[in-house]
Amino acid sequence: MVLTQKGFSKIWVSLTLVLVLLMAACGGAPKEESRWDKAQNESTGKKVDKKEEPKNTDEKPDQSIPDKTDPANLKPLAGSAFNKFFPAAGDGFERVAAQEKEGLAIYKLKKDGKDAAELTISDTANNPSAAEKFKKSTSKIGGFPALDQGSTGTTLLVAERFQVKAISKDPGFTKADREAWLKKFDLNGLSALK
Repeated sequence: MVLTQKGFSKIWVSLTLVLVLLMAACGGAPKEESRWDKAQNESTGKKVDKKEEPKNTDEKPDQSIPDKTDPANLKPLAGSAFNKFFPAAGDGFERVAAQEKEGLAIYKLKKDGKDAAELTISDTANNPSAAEKFKKSTSKIGGFPALDQGSTGTTLLVAERFQVKAISKDPGFTKADREAWLKKFDLNGLSALK
């Protein structure tokens, strides 16, 4: 059998085609995921692309544990966490829930259908400067530093975090009344709240 140049070209082209297909089949098969790739997929929902290189290899992820005693790391508690520390109605006053949101709970004291005062517990986790003003306090109520706020408000600070406030809404509700109602809060219970 004699191969002509035309026959030799056909065989050469066929062999080249087979070789190209064989190389594509070997190199194009998907690689099996390692257990680390699977874990990455499960935790982030992103598929790991091994070809992607980190942009900056000198930068390491922050692995420090946040300091929960640092006010910058505190988150305000839900307002519902404060409800059990408010005083019960009594002495002719009705207690009515007025507002509850993150870091705040407010009740109104009503007497004869009119607003006499407003009682508040607020979390200073997002506003540490609110707690700073109590460092200058010279008076205490129930053992906690207290301040007058204008002529109608009295506030104290519990556990260096929670402000407990009484605000007069009626002129007949005096400073002595505000202090008496502040003492009715479960201040020790509130001080144990984290």
